[in-house]
Amino acid sequence: MKNKKITLKIWNEINSFCSKNALYKKGDNILLGVSGGPDSMLMLDYFAKMRRVKKINVFACHLNHGIRGKESEKDEKFTATMCKKYGIAFLSTRISVSRAALKRRKSLEHAARNERYKFFARTARKLGCQLIATAHHSDDNTETILLNLIRGTNTKGLAGIPAKRVLKSGNGHSLLIIRPLLSLRKKEIENYLKANKIPFRKDKTNEDEKYTRNWIRKKLLPLIESKQPKFRKHLLRISAGIQKILSEPGYRD
Repeated sequence: MKNKKITLKIWNEINSFCSKNALYKKGDNILLGVSGGPDSMLMLDYFAKMRRVKKINVFACHLNHGIRGKESEKDEKFTATMCKKYGIAFLSTRISVSRAALKRRKSLEHAARNERYKFFARTARKLGCQLIATAHHSDDNTETILLNLIRGTNTKGLAGIPAKRVLKSGNGHSLLIIRPLLSLRKKEIENYLKANKIPFRKDKTNEDEKYTRNWIRKKLLPLIESKQPKFRKHLLRISAGIQKILSEPGYRD
């Protein structure tokens, strides 16, 4: 009974968030970006179970960055296996992000993000998908705002991760990136996976504090919250306010 309650709570939260932000509608073709990590596995499980209820078509894709060697290979195989289990069409590709970063003189993180979204766009066009769903959650949003603030940002950077945004994909076509899990905390995602016995892959690089985002999550945020437990809530409220201002007609930063 407890596990069912957890599941229904999460489904209702995602449904409510998607409806409030008009993320998708009946008949849409949605491409899921699935890494094999906990966040994307919840997203995969949710859409796999909701596709008939919501009358949507769901596909999945995975980009093997080649950063973690054999572990990256295992991530790809795991994701392919899980998509097959759910009966969801799956496409994957491999790329050397290290080489791309060196060629474009970008950080590994920046290069990985660019290559990921280029792959998403190509795959979406190939499958006829209008929407690309990523598994960003509320904690990701908090970390992103602080990361932008530390690096130096404009007003848009303080708005954090939007629930949806246009992704220009070339040839005059535009796709829409949607974030259906953006209102969920990481702990809620972990509870859902545990309740439903859903396996996932762990990325050890997420623990390495040489990456600023990881340092923010593991060091900075706990320190701030020791003084102000409601810091995340306050920061996200400010972010939502900024997003509202940015969406007003005629606004220019």
